[in-house]
Amino acid sequence: MNEHILMCPPDYFGVEYSINPWMENQIGKVDRKLAQRQWRQFHHPLSQHAKVELIFPSKGTPDMVFTANCGMVWGSNFIPSRFRHPQRQSEEPHFTKWFRDKGFDILDLPENISFEGAGDILPAYDSSLLWAGGSFRTNPEIHVLLARELNCRVISLHLINPHFYHLDTCFCPLKEGVVLYYPGAFDQLSCHLIEQNTNKTITVSDEDAYNLACNAVLIDNILFMNSASESLQEKLKAEGYSVRIVGVSEFMKAGGANKCLTFSWH
Repeated sequence: MNEHILMCPPDYFGVEYSINPWMENQIGKVDRKLAQRQWRQFHHPLSQHAKVELIFPSKGTPDMVFTANCGMVWGSNFIPSRFRHPQRQSEEPHFTKWFRDKGFDILDLPENISFEGAGDILPAYDSSLLWAGGSFRTNPEIHVLLARELNCRVISLHLINPHFYHLDTCFCPLKEGVVLYYPGAFDQLSCHLIEQNTNKTITVSDEDAYNLACNAVLIDNILFMNSASESLQEKLKAEGYSVRIVGVSEFMKAGGANKCLTFSWH
């Protein structure tokens, strides 16, 4: 198993504040037992296809379950996130310590520029290209800094729909230069950049987008998804993927689905 995945049990998960549109009117409405069951039902099949490791949460970090936002791994370096919202900033030292204890070198970015890790930085599956989202959570200045520090190509995409506040909520790189994405989350120039820098795009409908179909986890040829219409599943199967629906409705109340619940590296 070459794929490493970090997950965080939802011991303290809940909607305790509102920092995105999904959270509005959801404070205190998470069914914690159902959330724990959904998390376990997702964790189990992932563990059969990847090396899944755990970081344990602490009180006062209800969103720590969304490990995708913890930072990014580049080689032997871990680059910690700089969360925009104060409600999540207490997560930063927990993740930094976990990766330091695992032997990673910590590459710190400036503290005054927001950066939310693999929520907004997605590597192309078959190359060193980085797709980078910005506007709501990650400052686009970070895209320039990462390109310079990591000596890699970064394509900067501008998010315009607050429901899709992280790139991974509306964009999923697949194999062989194929990308699954929701055009309604991006400005016109970003859509052009996506179309010009991929071999093929699979666009999703409004319905699939708002069911966070793009917030998918790809391991081998299996796509773990919260939801996908029959037409979208047929498109993905035609590309050689096996679609496995693993519903995470309780986590959607906080604005995240399957990809948000995982942080992966090779």
